[in-house]
Amino acid sequence: MRVVIAEDSALLRQGIVLLLTEADIEVAAAVGDGEALLRAVEEHRPDVCVTDVRMPPGFVDEGLRAALAIRAQWPGTGVLVLSQYVEERYASELIGDQSGGVGYLLKDRVDDVDDFVAALERVAGGETVLDPEVVKQFLTRGNRANPLSELTAREREVLALMAEGQSNAGIADALTVSHSAVGKHINNIFMKLDLPPADGGGHRRVQAVLRYLGA
Repeated sequence: MRVVIAEDSALLRQGIVLLLTEADIEVAAAVGDGEALLRAVEEHRPDVCVTDVRMPPGFVDEGLRAALAIRAQWPGTGVLVLSQYVEERYASELIGDQSGGVGYLLKDRVDDVDDFVAALERVAGGETVLDPEVVKQFLTRGNRANPLSELTAREREVLALMAEGQSNAGIADALTVSHSAVGKHINNIFMKLDLPPADGGGHRRVQAVLRYLGA
């Protein structure tokens, strides 16, 4: 797996490079701003890039803008965004385009090397990976019109784990239920969200997560 990293903090940037190198992952480039990230992706065509949200020159959303541009120009490149804290608008905007793998994690997750590498691999493989805190904030939003209101508590738990990028097996392990029970819950979710089988299982899964995050 080839990775490009964009992080304005030199200390954190080099720390991520070291962690990934020790995990036998090739770091093709490590840069400090969004424009350099775009150039590095164009040059190296990595499997996945890791970027901060706020970077020079404005420290607003330059990293996110670069991530969105990468998803548009190189849809085969996975994008994993790291943030200091949960910013719902950015998370929603990032996954709004269904092409390619995408992830949104808090920087604290980098400390767990195994989980961080696993997230990178899943994003590189085309999956969606969301930090549990992102999912939690979406769950605890204020009262609004909610298309997920028909889901049971268990179905919401299953959908939350789907939003984190968990496989059916991972959901079964997390909830201590059988694989068949997970399959039934997911089919119920698809039905209640009016996602017909003609859309295909993988596509419906992405659509369900998007509905969940947009609710």
